[in-house]
Amino acid sequence: MEKKQKKFLTVAPFECAWRDDLRFREAGRGCVAFDAFAHNDVTVVFREKTGSQHYHYKRDNSPHYTVIIGSHRNKRLNIEVDGKTVVDVTGVDLYCSSTFQSYWISIYDGLISIGKGRYPFQNLVFQWLDSNPNCSVQYVGLSSWDRHVGYRNINVLPLTQNHVSLWKHIDCGESNGTEDADEEMEEDIGEYENWGLKNFLESWELSDVCFVVGSEERAVPAHKVILAASGNFGFGQSGKDFIHLEDDCYPILHALLEYIYTGTTKVPELHLSSLKSLSLQFEVNTLAKQCEEMMERFKLNKKLFDSGKSVEISYPSARLNCCTVFLNKLPIDVKRLNSFRLTGDYSDVDIYIEGHGQIAKSHRIILGIWSAPFTKMFTNGMTESIASKVCLKDVCFEAFNIMLDFMYCGEVNNTMDIDTLLLQLLLLADQFGVSLLHRECCKRLLEHLSEDSVCQILLVISSIPSCKLIEETCERKFSMHFDYCTTASIDFVTLDETTFGNILQHPDLTVTSEERVLNAILLWCCKAQELFGWDRVDEILLSSPPELVFGERLNSLKEFLSFVRFPLLPYPVLQKLERSNLSMCIPTFCQLVKEAIGFLEFGSSAHEKDLNKFQHRRSSFKELQYICDGDSNGVLYFAGTSYGEHQWVNPVLSKKVIITASSPFSRFTDPKVLVSRSYLGTSFAGPRMENGRNTAWWMVDIGHSHQLMCNHYTLRQDGSRAFMRNWNFQGSMDGNNWTNLRVHENDETMSKPGQFASWPVVGPTALLPFRFFRVVLVAPTTDATNPWSLCICFLELYGYFR
Repeated sequence: MEKKQKKFLTVAPFECAWRDDLRFREAGRGCVAFDAFAHNDVTVVFREKTGSQHYHYKRDNSPHYTVIIGSHRNKRLNIEVDGKTVVDVTGVDLYCSSTFQSYWISIYDGLISIGKGRYPFQNLVFQWLDSNPNCSVQYVGLSSWDRHVGYRNINVLPLTQNHVSLWKHIDCGESNGTEDADEEMEEDIGEYENWGLKNFLESWELSDVCFVVGSEERAVPAHKVILAASGNFGFGQSGKDFIHLEDDCYPILHALLEYIYTGTTKVPELHLSSLKSLSLQFEVNTLAKQCEEMMERFKLNKKLFDSGKSVEISYPSARLNCCTVFLNKLPIDVKRLNSFRLTGDYSDVDIYIEGHGQIAKSHRIILGIWSAPFTKMFTNGMTESIASKVCLKDVCFEAFNIMLDFMYCGEVNNTMDIDTLLLQLLLLADQFGVSLLHRECCKRLLEHLSEDSVCQILLVISSIPSCKLIEETCERKFSMHFDYCTTASIDFVTLDETTFGNILQHPDLTVTSEERVLNAILLWCCKAQELFGWDRVDEILLSSPPELVFGERLNSLKEFLSFVRFPLLPYPVLQKLERSNLSMCIPTFCQLVKEAIGFLEFGSSAHEKDLNKFQHRRSSFKELQYICDGDSNGVLYFAGTSYGEHQWVNPVLSKKVIITASSPFSRFTDPKVLVSRSYLGTSFAGPRMENGRNTAWWMVDIGHSHQLMCNHYTLRQDGSRAFMRNWNFQGSMDGNNWTNLRVHENDETMSKPGQFASWPVVGPTALLPFRFFRVVLVAPTTDATNPWSLCICFLELYGYFR
């Protein structure tokens, strides 16, 4: 196995390459994208742990998946599970080649998807679903069979980044065999770069200055602000619109302008001196310097080039494999360009926004190189083409200013807080076709996506075709936090029918009970202005007909009711629904309820297409509800049984949970005690200083693959009389950023040594899943001797667990 470059490696026959970075961020879910060249058997292995260099899947007895592209002499696609072939197909469009081909393979809870092409999740070729999925695979191995396989541009992506139109960072390209594989491939320039300054090279569109060349007086158009940002063309002194070049021929000027507008040019060796002189005349210093360097090289070694051949000159940053925008790949001084925007120098258009007056003296060419709609506006022969000002209506003033800043520097100012304007900025970028800004907004939206923001984002972007991938991500986020998104706010009732329908049918829909799905549907269909359950709708139907209660959404109600899995509702609830006004007034509702009751009473068989109604949702949380103090129904007890698999063992000893304290481990600060079933008279977490204040805490980590929506918790006082009065019960996903689930102020519940006490967690925070939980003192206890010792000897959590 030979690593030729950082992005290229060759795997020898019967070997496998394992790298630390080839690992899914989330076990069982991820995607690997890569280029490969081989005559057959491009083999990718997915395991829970890494293997050795001489690992081979044929000898592996541990759980794993293997995908073989080009098996059986490049004729078949194979998928193996734990060494057994489960897929062996021909005729799929997956073949190996002696040139580099791009592939991607994703795994999502046993769903294996395979495709071709440079971008993951596009050009899907084959899918297979494992009925008994391995949700622990995390490491990716690149293997081979009996011939060498070359791999290049290998990237592992989380499935939350399946929006490749937002991050085109998968390097790929074609290569003719292994000899060229050593060469570092230049990063592909996205489609957004096809539009830019090069489209305006020697174009009369938006031009405001003209070169008059030679005795034939050939006219060559250009743009003042671009030339002024690249050198010194003497506009400041005379404000002239014509530049006469009597002694220079057109090819030399063309090379100069081409260098400015595209970052590269090509001239015969004999013209280097003339190009250098013209560059010095107009102070395009980088070009002059490069001409000088090339001329020196010719003087030192005449054999380097044959006289008369053309040489290529590129602006230095244009040769770098970087992802900067095109402005930074041209000999344009971006700082100078920004100063022109601020001063209004060379401005040829004034921009007005309704309600704000004139906001900028701008340049048509700058707007045009970023935005095709602006170019069309300035060149379509309409009023804007000849007017010196443009008036914009229904445009957010602050967002437009940010977009204008972006157009003059090519990046969003990181010191500027634009999060509150992201949606308006996204709409503007989409409206004016500013692709890079659109991409940056989408990226930030995904990075800051939360349960609280997902609904507002969906309301805005559902009508924007270019945001389809963002919309799908938001729908998935909403589905995975369905309880919270339909309970913390009533905003979801304003979603359009298609979006809400997609959420209801989403495979990742996560709910604590089917009753919540029914309630959400009824709330949406009656356009509720406050939160309530189906029983309230039932009361309203006692005095109002369905046509009045649901209006134009009555037909949607009949469709959406089919998405409720009524057989999963408790039998007593179904009996109430059968007698309800909902059943009396809505035949579809009545029929679905009766079918569910029949299934529970008689086990009636369902039609094949309705089987999902009788199956628990894939991602549903397990309900672990509080019954009484010290019961065996909590999460920590459940973890001690290995989640119901065997007899109870202290979960700290079995490493199912991790408990830490604010003070170091000691005889009386023992994490095992808090989840044991025995009482200990002295058990405390000692004080520590955090952010300049005293505190003490016990913290529980239920594991990286588990989450809990906590709705109750229990504590037990140790044998001391150091009773808590002011403390917070908190949850966190990362162990650093904490959310208060319940705040206790002057709480005198704890009043006896050895006492149990329990408290409910209510409100929207009870619907948020967390991995970490802690009890933290915020004020001294009743013990004057050791006021900052948190003295508890038992802790239990309850709620919806997964």
